[in-house]
Amino acid sequence: MKTRITELLGIETPIVCGGMMRVGTADLAAAASNAGALGVMTALSQPTVEGLEAEIERCRSKTDKPFGVNLTVGVVASEINYDDYVSAIINSGVKIVETAGRSPEPFMERFKAAGIKVIHKCVAVRHALAAQRIGVDVVSIDGFECAGHPGEQDVGGLVLFPAATQALDIPVLASGGIADGRGLAAALSLGCEGINMGTRFLVTQEAPIHEGIKQKVVEMDENQTRLIFRSFRNTARVYKNTVADEVAALEASGAEFGEIHHLVSGANQEKAWSTGDIDAGMVTVGMCGGLINDIPTCEELVRNVMRDAEEIISARLAGMLAGSAASASVA
Repeated sequence: MKTRITELLGIETPIVCGGMMRVGTADLAAAASNAGALGVMTALSQPTVEGLEAEIERCRSKTDKPFGVNLTVGVVASEINYDDYVSAIINSGVKIVETAGRSPEPFMERFKAAGIKVIHKCVAVRHALAAQRIGVDVVSIDGFECAGHPGEQDVGGLVLFPAATQALDIPVLASGGIADGRGLAAALSLGCEGINMGTRFLVTQEAPIHEGIKQKVVEMDENQTRLIFRSFRNTARVYKNTVADEVAALEASGAEFGEIHHLVSGANQEKAWSTGDIDAGMVTVGMCGGLINDIPTCEELVRNVMRDAEEIISARLAGMLAGSAASASVA
């Protein structure tokens, strides 16, 4: 299956394993890339620039396929010297960068001079158009169903994906709510050139989180997420656990973020991810967790997604058209 995404990024399938804080390590990125997708490491999962450089080299030792590095700007509480991280990415020889958060405009000249392809994550068409104007190569558009930050406009993928593809000239990745071949086939039908999956890759054998968390996602349904931080206009979709419920209750009572921070701290998130205690901290997961029923390897996941998408496109949909044509002929 060839699309503008596979051609531009040099990958075998139109599938991207998007960057996920803490989860986007060399292990997961290399496994996704080896499976024919684009694996993406997360720069800020490494607390130092030197740590990022070492992690990029570790990823390179595990795969000879293209992989990318995510750089999320402006959403981390601590002070980050982004220029140093940009330099580390460029000097490492990485040729694909996924940006998120604030606009990557301050870094675009340096990325372009280094021959780097830039994928920018957006949650609205107007943001996507702005990203296209500053020269990004691909937009990954997040529908309301996504894990993490879906924005404040609450537009689902079924509308947002075609709205983006009809407005943009550059390739679009559909992101949010996609976990299988049905999602890929739908995204392609809506004009996108590929898909970005986070939660689905979170529940693979190579994802570096506790098996207990993976099993909780397998067991969840589509109603097992909750939106928090709405009162701060920084909406986040997370697993509906005791922490999410408490945060929502505090927000409803008019609490300030300082009264909530201890519940959603990085330390508590780390405890949840590493111990498997789903109620220990905030756990970011998308609504598509309700579509996940197993914990495959990345290779098995990519193979199954591609097989199912191709079957839907070439057999089911083509069969419907053939049946329609036959009926018309008889009439």
